[in-house]
Amino acid sequence: QVQLVESGGGLVQAGGSLRLSCAASGRTFSSYAMGWFRQAPGKEREFVAAINWNGGSTYYADSVKGRFTISRDNAKNAVYLQMNSLKPEDTAVYYCAADRRWFGYAWAVVTSLNSWGQGTQVTVSS
Repeated sequence: QVQLVESGGGLVQAGGSLRLSCAASGRTFSSYAMGWFRQAPGKEREFVAAINWNGGSTYYADSVKGRFTISRDNAKNAVYLQMNSLKPEDTAVYYCAADRRWFGYAWAVVTSLNSWGQGTQVTVSS
């Protein structure tokens, strides 16, 4: 099991950009698929993006496709979420998660993953 710590959240105006980072502990990071999820106040947690163990496969929620990019650096035990053209509806706590399984299209509905971070707040003002 890996330990995950997110960073990079903050307050940004609509149309702006942020880059979230998720640092993972442990020597087996490269064997994990990684995902980003978010939860807005009063709403259920939702899937944002996922990347497989070597970065060769990615999957995005329709709501962020073309605006967000997930990437990873296994040498640094890190996964990133570059968020461009941010909208007020992107406001949420963003969580990274890790699992040894790659779910493909099922990332959008998966609920139980191996490890979760504590989250980082992203607020987009209009």
